[in-house]
Amino acid sequence: MGRYLATRLLGAIPTLLGVSVLTFLFIRLIPGDAIAARLGTSTALTPEQLASLRAYFGLDQPLYQQYWTWLTSLLHGDFGYSIRTGRPVLVEIAERLPATLELAAAATLIAVLIGLPLGLLSAMRSRSRVDVVARIGGLIGLSLPSFWLGTLIIVLLSLYLRWLPNTGGYVDFIRDPLANLALIVLPAVTLGVALAAATMRMTRSAMLDVLGADYVRTAWAKGLPGGLIIRRHVLRNGLIVVVTLLGIQVGQLLGGAVVVEEIFSIPGVGRMLLAAIVQRDYALVQGGVLVIAILFVLVNIIVDLLYGYLDPRIRLT
Repeated sequence: MGRYLATRLLGAIPTLLGVSVLTFLFIRLIPGDAIAARLGTSTALTPEQLASLRAYFGLDQPLYQQYWTWLTSLLHGDFGYSIRTGRPVLVEIAERLPATLELAAAATLIAVLIGLPLGLLSAMRSRSRVDVVARIGGLIGLSLPSFWLGTLIIVLLSLYLRWLPNTGGYVDFIRDPLANLALIVLPAVTLGVALAAATMRMTRSAMLDVLGADYVRTAWAKGLPGGLIIRRHVLRNGLIVVVTLLGIQVGQLLGGAVVVEEIFSIPGVGRMLLAAIVQRDYALVQGGVLVIAILFVLVNIIVDLLYGYLDPRIRLT
C-alpha cells in the first residue's frame, strides 16, 4: 500500500506541472495585465510609474523567467502575493477553501442519499412504474441548469415561502453551526440535484449488469436471503462504477461551483478565482487552480483505494 501511494504521488507530479504551465500561459493570454486591471481607467500614472510597478511584481521579466521564479518559490511554500489584495495567496486560499469543501461535501452527501437508493430500487424493479418515474426524474435533474435551479430555489424557498435565509451573510461552521447549515442547504441542493441524477442513472446501469450475472442468479437459486445477496454480491460489485463517477464529479465540484457560489454569495474558491481572473490576479489564479488540481488528484487516489476495499480481487501495487 505504501509503495502504491508513493508511486501515485510521484506520478501526479507531471500532471500538476502540466496544469501549472497551462494555467500560467492561459491567464496571460487575456488582454491587459494585472497592473492595468488593478488600477483601471480612473488612476492616471506616468509610463515610468507603470514600468516601476511592473518591475516590482516581476511582470517585466520574460515569461519563462516569471514561471521559473513562481515555481521555485512554490518549493519553499511561497505561492506569491495577490496583486488585488496584497495578501499572501496561501492565506487567501486557506480562508476560502473550507466553504468550497463544505459545499462539495454537502452536495455529494445529497447525491449519495438520493441517487444511490433510487438507482438500486430502479434496477431491482426494472420497467416498473417506479423505474419509469426514477428515469424521468433523472433526466430532468440532469437537464436543469444550475443557475436556473439556484434562482428558482431562492425565489421559491427563500423569498416566497421564507423557509431558509436568503443569500449573503455567510458564517463559517465553527462560529455558528446552525446558521452555517441553514445557509449551505440551498446551494448544496442546487449542486446536488444534478449529481444525484447522474448517480441514480449510473447506479441503475451498474446494478442491472450485476443483477444479471451468473453468480447472482446462483445466489437467488440457492435461496439466500435477498438482503444478503444485495449487500454482499450486488452492491459491492456495482459500486465500483458509482465510486468512479463520484470521484470525478467531486473533483469537478471543487472548481466548478463558480456559478452556485456566485448566486448564493458563498465565499469559496470558485468565486475567488472568478474575481481573480477578471482582475488578472496572476498569482491568485495560478495558486487557486494548482490547489484544486492537488485536491482532484488526492480524491482520485482515494477512489483507487476504495476499489481494493469493494473488490478484493483488485490488487493495488
